[in-house]
Amino acid sequence: MNSPNQPLPTFDEVLLCTPQTTAEQVGLFLRRCLIPCHGGEKIYTMLYADELSYDVSCRAEELFQHLQRYNSAYRLIILCNCEREHSYIPSVFSQYKVHMIPQRPLAEIQRYLQHHYRVTQPSSSAASVFKDNMCVGIVSSKRAGVGK
Repeated sequence: MNSPNQPLPTFDEVLLCTPQTTAEQVGLFLRRCLIPCHGGEKIYTMLYADELSYDVSCRAEELFQHLQRYNSAYRLIILCNCEREHSYIPSVFSQYKVHMIPQRPLAEIQRYLQHHYRVTQPSSSAASVFKDNMCVGIVSSKRAGVGK
């Protein structure tokens, strides 16, 4: 948010982890992050890495230890739920742990995201479905199974 005109991360820079995330998916992500290339200085982010299965976490750590020897200039952020700080990945990387609390007010964060997610030419775009021509929207319900 310090550089409002800087683009948001692309799909290859973010891995959203779930218990179903495979070791192959994590491996591809870590290779993109840790193998030096001429693609610029991207910041790679693993979200909810604490949700990876134990086997996938172990393989991810082994691959990370192997690959990080070849590149000391990598930029990797691993975000985990503080309630699961004793799971495998947060424990392995605990020496690098930084507790983070959002420093900006919610309204400012929302304005920043609206700036990046607004469609400039909404003609015949699916973005017209969402408020203010946004190309991203959240549809939720307090009741389960209502077709959302």
